[in-house]
Amino acid sequence: MVKVVKIGGNVVDNPVLLNDFLKNFASLEGPKILVHGGGVMATQLQKELGIEPKMIEGRRVTDAETLRIVTMVYAGWCNKQIVAKLQGFGCNALGLSGCDANVIRAEKRKPVVVGGKLEEAGELNLMTLDYGFVGDLDSKSVDAELLLSLTERGVTPVLCAITHDGNGNLLNTNADTIASAVAVAIARVQSSELFYCFEKDGVLYDKEDDDSVIPELDLAGYEVLKKEGRVAAGMIPKLDNAFRALDAGVGAVTIKHAANILNTFGTRLKA
Repeated sequence: MVKVVKIGGNVVDNPVLLNDFLKNFASLEGPKILVHGGGVMATQLQKELGIEPKMIEGRRVTDAETLRIVTMVYAGWCNKQIVAKLQGFGCNALGLSGCDANVIRAEKRKPVVVGGKLEEAGELNLMTLDYGFVGDLDSKSVDAELLLSLTERGVTPVLCAITHDGNGNLLNTNADTIASAVAVAIARVQSSELFYCFEKDGVLYDKEDDDSVIPELDLAGYEVLKKEGRVAAGMIPKLDNAFRALDAGVGAVTIKHAANILNTFGTRLKA
């Protein structure tokens, strides 16, 4: 069983949480792959440079300047800091972006036309939504054989959220999406399980109550939570990708606090 673990940007940006998580992750037995974000740090750097981040349902709109920033943050500082710390904990890690060894190839997201009725005139108001240099993945995007060849040699791949299109262009791909795609690709070859680790104990019924963790959640229950507005922003792509992974053959998906990677506490998703 290959463990695919995604760690969120709020943990990556917290030295204490990150150090504790990586120490525990290094002690996980068996083959494992780490996927990391870094959105909190990227947002901070954008603001320091006078660039206002643009997010749509937890996904970052990525123009050319933003792409340079997220590449520096994700593939640079975050990735190499994590790899260095894992080496210090005795875990032989290798940091990768999608273009390295062509491990993850994406397709640039096409602009889409969205619209709705204007409240007063009742007319259709159309606008073009362009995410910029954002990469989408498909069933052939991830080179699972390469990743497995590394784990078989005792090397732990550490994947950041930067991919490429095969034509010389870098792209920004949601790290939750990458983790799901990696787990699904691995599952076609051998069994895999997926963990989303962040700064909360799991999926919360009440966003203001950290003790309201939902121990098990199925797709119907998730749709109810969305309708009631109990999940929003970054949790939506996380859960969307989690349920897609289950549907595509991943053995198990759990959402939990980064501090609980070695125990069973969290929200376990059901198909």
